[in-house]
Amino acid sequence: MQIQVNSSNHIEGNSRLDHWVRSTLQASLERYEDDLTRIEVHLRDDNGAKPGPHDKRCQMEARPKGHQPISVTHTATSLDQAVDGAASKLNNALDHFYGKLRSKRGVLELNDPDA
Repeated sequence: MQIQVNSSNHIEGNSRLDHWVRSTLQASLERYEDDLTRIEVHLRDDNGAKPGPHDKRCQMEARPKGHQPISVTHTATSLDQAVDGAASKLNNALDHFYGKLRSKRGVLELNDPDA
């Protein structure tokens, strides 16, 4: 699974930030590692240099093998909270997505006359 981290002009992208985002995602999405080709992470500060509540945004887009991308967004006061919140939302979205796939496969197997 490839993880790509992008940041806007107002967020200083560095190797420490990149490593932290990667390790957070790898820890929370470890069980989907073989099912995903890539995860793109986009970090933004909506207000730029001005402070404000919920102005840090993290968007994550997961690309499951053979399926359409799944995207989630989380805004928070700090970048840490935004990344953690988006990782949690992505985990829930992938849980839901793969749960639906498993239930469809189960229905297909039950209705298959050759089985």
